[in-house]
Amino acid sequence: MPDASTLVTQTDPHALVRELEGKHLIDGALVPAASGKSFDVVNPANLQVIGQTAEGDAEDVARAVEAAVRAQRDWAEMPARERGKLIVACGRLLEQHKEELAKLVALETGKALRTESRVEAGVLADAFVFYGGLASELKGESVPFNPNMLTVTSREPIGVVGAIIPWNVPMMLMAFKIAPALVAGNAVVVKSAEEAPYAVLRVCQIMNQVLPKGLFNLLSGFGPECGQPLVAHPKVGKITFTGSVEAGKAVYRTAAEKLIPVTLELGGKSPMIVMADADLDKAVAGAVSGMRFTRQGQSCTAASRIYVQRSLRDAFVEKLKAKVDAMVMGDPLDEATDIGTIVSQQQFERVKSYIAQGKAEGGTAHLCSQVPADEALLQGYYVQPVIFTDLPADSRLITEEIFGPVTCVIAFDDYEEVIAAANDSVYGLAATIWTSDLKTALNATKRLEAGFVQVNQNLVVMPNLSYGGIKQSGLGKEASLEAMLENFTHKKTVIFNME
Repeated sequence: MPDASTLVTQTDPHALVRELEGKHLIDGALVPAASGKSFDVVNPANLQVIGQTAEGDAEDVARAVEAAVRAQRDWAEMPARERGKLIVACGRLLEQHKEELAKLVALETGKALRTESRVEAGVLADAFVFYGGLASELKGESVPFNPNMLTVTSREPIGVVGAIIPWNVPMMLMAFKIAPALVAGNAVVVKSAEEAPYAVLRVCQIMNQVLPKGLFNLLSGFGPECGQPLVAHPKVGKITFTGSVEAGKAVYRTAAEKLIPVTLELGGKSPMIVMADADLDKAVAGAVSGMRFTRQGQSCTAASRIYVQRSLRDAFVEKLKAKVDAMVMGDPLDEATDIGTIVSQQQFERVKSYIAQGKAEGGTAHLCSQVPADEALLQGYYVQPVIFTDLPADSRLITEEIFGPVTCVIAFDDYEEVIAAANDSVYGLAATIWTSDLKTALNATKRLEAGFVQVNQNLVVMPNLSYGGIKQSGLGKEASLEAMLENFTHKKTVIFNME
């Protein structure tokens, strides 16, 4: 196994890009795409090309999957606790490289270093330590089937897991997929997001200092040419995907042809309900964090529908605007920056079109913060956060996922009315209720149609918090022991006849 000390830290993200550009990581080595093709990766803060990344296709997928198949056989035979120790070692090593990973993901995604990227890098390392410690929980049960028979169940790995990850929190969401898969005895092949290939590739490079070669492979490329062949490959036995609803449906259709299990985390339009008896200051702070304004609202759990009881609405909007106004938008790598950029031109244009539509519908747009005045950043994908009020109930801004710094504040009078409105969505990922009344809180947690419900807080996803949605927000759970057992193992029943 490679010496974990051979890879030195490098806190210059541009130097890291030069080391990683044009490469996949297959069978323990950085290699170019089989076709020799690559494509540009752009810094969304200034639209400068920071480097190229390998453009993967079916041939690259085949090489990676074959490497994973070879590595998985011995890995599955290793005692579970020994696998867990190696995954913990990966987490400890990633912690040592946290600063470089934070800067690299800030450079390629436009997420602010201080408020977003360092947080993600920390959760990444913690996720591997967390799952490594759960290796002993890969156990079955004794079943009281017949006194003359010994009946037990066991948990066995699936084999090769294919993971397709998004660009908004690429390292963290990758960790919640591959850490449990690896601990459970599987090998993994990851397809990164086109916009954010470098930080996750560096994670893979770091972990390959600890893991047997071929166990963790990472490809970059586009969905049809690289992602689809990964899902369709006959030796991939499980797919875990985070992305849009439409892309998730396409993944599900392909996987269905093979009859393999799929985990999907697809998005949301998360309601936040603020009752008149709520602590106003805490609710406003919860809206700031819940809307993920520091991430330019690019979050599946963003509180993009905020229902505020009418008597509190005006004060809530005033305080929320003041809080967001005080946030500094600027260079993602600047320590003074609170809010970075939108990730790409496509997403930038999408967000701007929603803002224009909200204004055309008669909504009041409360613009917050200020785009940076620095000449070098004027071309970047910066969008002022917007708090919309007075939108019609059927506005697309209220019903559709925008994935940008746009939230809608909607006044309501009646509790039953707001519960119905909150549930009137094709999504069911996250929801919050803000109230000082315990009975109201308990009732809401039971009735809100979401997989992740919080009372008087708006925490981000963390290790050991079971996370996943219902309805079109997806299938399955992540970030928990349950996720490892249900998503990355098969249960086998074994019966011994004792007569």
